[in-house]
Amino acid sequence: MIKYEIITSCKDVDFNQVSEILNYYGLSEFDSKIQKKVFANSYAVVFLKNGEQIIGVGRAISDGICQAQLCNVAVRDKYTGMGLGKVIIDNLLNQVKGCTVVLYTHPKHKGLYEHWGFSKMKTAYAIYNDEEHYRKEGFID
Repeated sequence: MIKYEIITSCKDVDFNQVSEILNYYGLSEFDSKIQKKVFANSYAVVFLKNGEQIIGVGRAISDGICQAQLCNVAVRDKYTGMGLGKVIIDNLLNQVKGCTVVLYTHPKHKGLYEHWGFSKMKTAYAIYNDEEHYRKEGFID
């Protein structure tokens, strides 16, 4: 079992590492300066830390009352399969308890979140800043 610390604030977080994890999975191409702003502007954040290394991240955008969206959930590649993604999701869901929660994920991970009670939506729409990329990746038809 891996030892880790759960951090729920942006204070003292190395956003170079956050950017590295998200860039690795194609979840974001932003640098550390922008990632710091993105996470700081979020309603809830979770960072998993093993020593000085960030090994997992996630955030939620929310009004804290009725609506929330989970974003940027990722675990460093060598730590996948250890249940750390579940730790991040459970922690975020706890921080937005009582809200309707939408989860935005890569198409290759469809179905992964159903055991939390997430259902596939039939009426969601999106406007993308790079529609060609998202069409190629399979997010939209």
